[in-house]
Amino acid sequence: MTQSDVRVRFAPSPTGPLHIGGVRTALFNYLFARKHKGTFILRIEDTDQTRFVPQAESYIIESLKWAGITIDEGIGASPEGDLGPYRQSERKNLYRNFAFDLIASGDAYYAFDTPEELQTLRADGDAQKTPFVYNYETRSSLYNSLTLSKEETAQKIAENVPYVIRFKIPENKKITIPDIVRGTVTFDSKELDDKILYKSDGLPTYHLANVVDDYTMGISHVIRGEEWLSSLPLHVLLYRAFGWENNIPDFAHLPLILKPQGQGKLSKRDGDKMGFPVFPLEWTDDSGQTSTGYRENGYLPEAFINMLSLLGWNPGTEQELFTMEELIEAFSLERVGKSGSKFDPEKTKWFNHIWLQKKPLSEISTLCEEIVTKKGYAAEANDIEKICALVRERMNFVQDFWDHAFYFFQAPQEYNTKVVKKRWKNDAPQAIEAIKNILSEIADFSAEQTEKAVKEYISSEELNMGQIMNCLRLSIVGNSVGVDLFEIMAFIGKEESVQRITKALEVLPSA
Repeated sequence: MTQSDVRVRFAPSPTGPLHIGGVRTALFNYLFARKHKGTFILRIEDTDQTRFVPQAESYIIESLKWAGITIDEGIGASPEGDLGPYRQSERKNLYRNFAFDLIASGDAYYAFDTPEELQTLRADGDAQKTPFVYNYETRSSLYNSLTLSKEETAQKIAENVPYVIRFKIPENKKITIPDIVRGTVTFDSKELDDKILYKSDGLPTYHLANVVDDYTMGISHVIRGEEWLSSLPLHVLLYRAFGWENNIPDFAHLPLILKPQGQGKLSKRDGDKMGFPVFPLEWTDDSGQTSTGYRENGYLPEAFINMLSLLGWNPGTEQELFTMEELIEAFSLERVGKSGSKFDPEKTKWFNHIWLQKKPLSEISTLCEEIVTKKGYAAEANDIEKICALVRERMNFVQDFWDHAFYFFQAPQEYNTKVVKKRWKNDAPQAIEAIKNILSEIADFSAEQTEKAVKEYISSEELNMGQIMNCLRLSIVGNSVGVDLFEIMAFIGKEESVQRITKALEVLPSA
C-alpha cells in the first residue's frame, strides 16, 4: 500500500452533540491521513431514525471546522466526492441488495419473531438466570427461515409479514484479527449472537451499513473507539461472507477517555455534573437545556486539539506542546496505548494558558477589544494591544481579560476593606498625599520616571516600601491586585492617576 492509498473515515451518528471522545477519534483519523498523505472522509451514519436529531449533522461539521480538522471527502467537503452519497439514509437500496446477497449465500436468514415474543423470551431467561441470546443454540427453535420451509418463508414475505435479516454466526470458530493498538485479538464464535443486519423499517443496522460503506468507499484503516471492539469479529466475518477478505481494512481501537477520577468512561453527562465542558461547542437540546462547549468557554482550538491528542497517544518524548503540523509529523498509531486515559480539566486549562501566550498579540487583542466594547468602554486598538501585552500572562482564557484589566478603564468603585484595614493606617495617608503632589509635578509621566520618583521619596522618608506601595495601588486599582503599578499609571495618564489618588484620600479614613 502506498501512502496515497490511505483512506480513513470518521463516521458519527447524528443522535446528539459530538462528545470530545468523538472529536478525538476524528483527530486521530485526520492525523493518520495527513501523516500518510491520505484522505480523511466524513460519513454520517444515520440509520437509527428513532434517535435522529436534525441539527446534529451541522453541529458535527462546525465542530470539526472549529477544531481545524479539514474534511477531504464526504459530508462538508466541496465537492463531496465520487463514492457517495455519504449519508447512510441515502444508500438504502445498496444495503438491501447486499443483505439479500447474504441470504442467497446462506450467511444470513430471515427472522419473523415479533418484538413481543423476543421480550417474553428475555424475561423468561432473566427469571431463570439464563439470559436469552439469539444465536446458534436458540435459532433452530425460533421463528425464522432456518426453521420454516422455503415455501412458508416466501409466503410470509409475500404477505408483508415484518421480518429482520440476521447474520448466521458460524459455529465453533476462532476469529483471530490483528489490531494495530491491541495486537492480535481472538474471539470465539460461541460467544457471539446473530446480529440483525437489516431491520423491518427497510434500513440496515450499523453493522451491515458500516462494512458495506467501508468496502465500497475503499477504507484502508478503521480507527475507532474501544467500544466497537466487540463488533470487530462480526465485521470481519461479514467481509469474509461477502468474499472481500483481501479488502479487510487494518483496525485500530482507541482507548477510552476516563473521568478525572479514573473510574469509568467520561460520559456526555459528566461535564455538567463536574463543571467542565465535554462538547466542543455549546449545545441546546429539544427541551431547551444547554450544555456548555469548549469554544464558548474560551478555549482556543489549538489548546483543545493539543489536549485531545495526548489522551491515549504518547509521542515518546517529553514534548507536550504541539501545533497541528507537529502532531501530523509525530503521530503514529503504534504509540497509541491500550489503557484508558484520565481526562484532566486543570491540565486542559494549562494548555489554554500556554497557547494564549503563543498566539499573536494582535489576534488576542482583537478578541479583548470585543470584551471592552461589551463593557461599555471605548479604546484604541493599539491601547488594547498594550494592555494585553501587560496582562495576558495572568490569563487562562480570553474572557479573563476584564478581571485583570478593568482598572485600565475605570476608577475604583470601592476599596478592598481587608487591604484598607491592613495597609491604610499610621502615616500612610500623608505619604500618599505627598506622592500625589510629586506625581502632579512630573513632566515625563512614563512608568520609569514615576517609579523612580515615588521610590526615591519613600526611601528618603524611610517609610515602609511594602505598605506605601500597597496603599498607592489601592488608590489606583481599589485592591492589591494588578500588573506593574507604574505601567498602569503611565497608561491611564497623569490626570486620571491624580484624580484616583485624590478620591481615595477623600473616601478612605485618615490616620
